[in-house]
Amino acid sequence: MSGERVQVSVAKDLYEKAKKYVEEQGTFSSVDELVEFLLRQLLEEQGGTSMSKEDEEAVKDRLRRLGYL
Repeated sequence: MSGERVQVSVAKDLYEKAKKYVEEQGTFSSVDELVEFLLRQLLEEQGGTSMSKEDEEAVKDRLRRLGYL
């Protein structure tokens, strides 16, 4: 999605729950991808950011592959 990355720390128990979710759901390929998706969703709901065309196309592609579009 976006190029440059930074590291963020979360509580280990929260990370383990997120990891289990990723493994069980199969929707995301990693905890990083899940966290990035959730942050984007939250910020968009709050009007804090908008998706780039590239990000929007990536989301649409993912939804198509999952059978939602």
